[in-house]
Amino acid sequence: MFRRLLVLTVALAGLAAGGACLIRNRLVAPYRGFEGNEVFVDLPGGTGVSEMARRLADAGVVSDPWTFRIAARLSGADRHLQAGEYRFAEPVSAFEVVAKLAAGEVFTHPITFPEGLTIKEMSGVFEKSGLGTAAAFEKAAADITLAAGFDPGAKSLEGYLFPSTYALGRQAGASGAVRAMVEAFDHAFDPELRAEAAARGMTVREAVTLASLIEKETAQAAERPLVSAVYHNRLDQRIPLQCDPTVVYALMRAGKWTGNIRKQDLQIKSPFNTYVNPGLPPTPIASPGRASIEAAIRPADVPYLYFVSRNDGTHVFAATLEEHNRNVATWQVQFFKK
Repeated sequence: MFRRLLVLTVALAGLAAGGACLIRNRLVAPYRGFEGNEVFVDLPGGTGVSEMARRLADAGVVSDPWTFRIAARLSGADRHLQAGEYRFAEPVSAFEVVAKLAAGEVFTHPITFPEGLTIKEMSGVFEKSGLGTAAAFEKAAADITLAAGFDPGAKSLEGYLFPSTYALGRQAGASGAVRAMVEAFDHAFDPELRAEAAARGMTVREAVTLASLIEKETAQAAERPLVSAVYHNRLDQRIPLQCDPTVVYALMRAGKWTGNIRKQDLQIKSPFNTYVNPGLPPTPIASPGRASIEAAIRPADVPYLYFVSRNDGTHVFAATLEEHNRNVATWQVQFFKK
């Protein structure tokens, strides 16, 4: 009898050891049970460990739900797993999967919004990224409450969606993208710049509106403070800004932009037409970068009131109408005749 009990005890111990060895191997051995180059697993917010385990097993990332749950418990990370979309390509162990989720290494999609785009143009960039539709982006950008912290009276987020490159999860959607862009603007237009703007008697909206005109007029870093000076000088002397990009924006809003400004377009009835309306437009006409915002607040100390394109991306500036007319004759009339 004793010998039978001894044999049974040894056998059970062997089975236990074998089972432990099997579990250990499942926990540390790299596993890949999916076909193709990669697989994505979406773990929405509020997903529990059991559901995470099921989704990962169904996707072929782990061998079975229990292996993942044991790995999560043994590592002490079962209460720290983060939601999001995760990408897997190479074979990984259950412990490595747990570590990835605990660190929140979610898969992100980079999307770049260049300087000088309107909300309408940004919506096209957003749609091309595959993160959502243009319509969804425009709808999200209509949430003016996002600007309440710096422009309580905002009628639009135009100008407040900061141009930059963002790494967004697919689950972020249009609302997440717009929120991130407004937060980036709030960070870029820092307290120092706001204090400087206030010292010049400019609100945030006025500073960004002027910056948007500068952004659309020149891409040359050295010219931004000069263009800013022209507009500041005109505002001080109550001279209409006569900024072509504002006319283009007015035409775009009216669905009449054809790609060229005609003489009659300069008379379009719109609060954005700075040929017929004095002062700044009511809102920005595009999203300026930090450099243009700085230029709007820190204009060059020059007497210029005019500038005209050299047709190579640069401009020539003038302090008098006579000088400006000569520049127009040289760089517009004679240039195109040649």
